[in-house]
Amino acid sequence: MPDPLADRTRRAASFNTASAHYAKYRPSYPPALYEAVEEALGRPLAGVRVADIGAGTGIATAQLRERGAHVLAVEPGEGMAAELRRTLPGTPLVRGDGNALPLADASADLVTFAQSFHWTDPGRALPEAYRVLRPGGVLARWWNISDSSHTWVADQADRLLAHFGPEGAAHGAHIPGRADADAAPAVGDPVVGALAKAPSRPGAPEPAPVADAPLTHRIPWSRRLTVDDHLANLASHSLFLVADAALAQDFLDRERARLLQLFPDGHVEERYVVDLVLTTRPASV
Repeated sequence: MPDPLADRTRRAASFNTASAHYAKYRPSYPPALYEAVEEALGRPLAGVRVADIGAGTGIATAQLRERGAHVLAVEPGEGMAAELRRTLPGTPLVRGDGNALPLADASADLVTFAQSFHWTDPGRALPEAYRVLRPGGVLARWWNISDSSHTWVADQADRLLAHFGPEGAAHGAHIPGRADADAAPAVGDPVVGALAKAPSRPGAPEPAPVADAPLTHRIPWSRRLTVDDHLANLASHSLFLVADAALAQDFLDRERARLLQLFPDGHVEERYVVDLVLTTRPASV
């Protein structure tokens, strides 16, 4: 019987073999996302101390820096961290993961997980995030989710399932059985329960409960790119990185022919909805 934890670990590690490819083809995030984060913070991102957890190649890290934030990147993977250092040489970077952050208590105004929270153990990662946040600080978790309300996106998701089986999901589609199908939490995100159950570190203050329900945003956006670049984006996902090479290439070849029939000018409009979940550590602890 397959071991879900071992499979998740293998898929998470697979990005280190394709970090440059990931950095080149993965989508970034729309300005409206950062505007929602600023609204939750009650101030612009300029000057805000941010810990970007699971920073990967630095896609969100770079956007946060462009808005003037002081960003510390935390990334467990050697290949991904190397790519971040190459593209953002002036950004502080530490190796570590969300389950045991190598950061001081109350050292960040904002903790972010951009497309990375689903690789953590929430029962460990949530208390760690709140330990690192100052009172009044904000935890922001977000995901680019493919918008299946568009027919071609939904049809492609069906083809992925048909080709790869139950694990056949990529580019953020929510499909039961996928290793990260629970990536984007619903409004009933059990932050309070996770914090209440998790033990604190020796000598560390007890993590503060979250007083209010999480604020959730769904932000639609899109980007236009060539069919070949779209397929390169698909190929950067763990589904393809861990799959049999011939099986993966066969899908990409077939999909290229289908998409060129559907989009004869050779370009597609990738459609996304960003799922953003915002919670705040209470100011009084």
